[in-house]
Amino acid sequence: MLLQQIVNGLTQGSLYALVAIGFVIVFGTMNLVTFAHGEVYMLGAFVGYFVMSVWGLPWPLALALAMAAGWILGVLTEKLAFRPMRTVGHMPPLLITIGLSIIMKEAVMVTLGAENRPVPSIYEQTVQLGGAQISLLQIVILGIVVLLIVGLQLFIQGTKIGRAMRATAQDYEAACAMGVNADRVFNIAFALASLLGGAGGVLVGIYYNAVSATMGGMAGLKGFAACIFGGLTSIPGAILGALIIGVTENLTVQYLASGYRDIIGFLVMVVVLIVRPQGLLGSKMRVV
Repeated sequence: MLLQQIVNGLTQGSLYALVAIGFVIVFGTMNLVTFAHGEVYMLGAFVGYFVMSVWGLPWPLALALAMAAGWILGVLTEKLAFRPMRTVGHMPPLLITIGLSIIMKEAVMVTLGAENRPVPSIYEQTVQLGGAQISLLQIVILGIVVLLIVGLQLFIQGTKIGRAMRATAQDYEAACAMGVNADRVFNIAFALASLLGGAGGVLVGIYYNAVSATMGGMAGLKGFAACIFGGLTSIPGAILGALIIGVTENLTVQYLASGYRDIIGFLVMVVVLIVRPQGLLGSKMRVV
């Protein structure tokens, strides 16, 4: 049973990781936090719902369309909401993201309702592993998350725009002096973060067979917590923090009660940050 809960926790934590990495990308390149990221995740989940449940199309297409929708939403959000506010300090953009979060959530609730919407089940087969029943869906989700993370790292490390993102994260003024187009870098960073959020929303909908207009709030909070837990500008740290939170929650459900899952998960994070304020893998000069 312990192995079962660890696998469940890793699956859940991997989904938190997609949200957490989005926070890292935006903060690392723009030095800003977006609290609308949870609602991007929620909108991605609803794209998956419409593609699979309403239109009856296969889940890979739902995932691809949700990622595309997240990318477009990220591009528009950065251009229309963040770019005009870039020189006025941290507080106005932060308040704008809170407003966008409320607008997106309320718009979905008004148009589609607040109730859960069902998402079809896929890959119901299970694999026996050391006394635990591991579902094929969990293996698929973990595989997709790994592919997305590897693809992101290859993009950041191996492309010109990726190198520009790392340079901007390390020293914004020096990067601009060397000819880096900051507007383009910020726009792509926001789009990448939103793409991962959209993917996470679809995978969560498939995993739990349901989506709702309010699902983005807690997901955004858990992703932000994992980001801080691991180190605010460290992608590996965000992944590690998300996995630890996911495993801790599932072990809490198994050995205590489901009502304690959020309490214990955040308590572990608080204790770690008291001991190591910069996070598990964070540092003051960390590059995305």
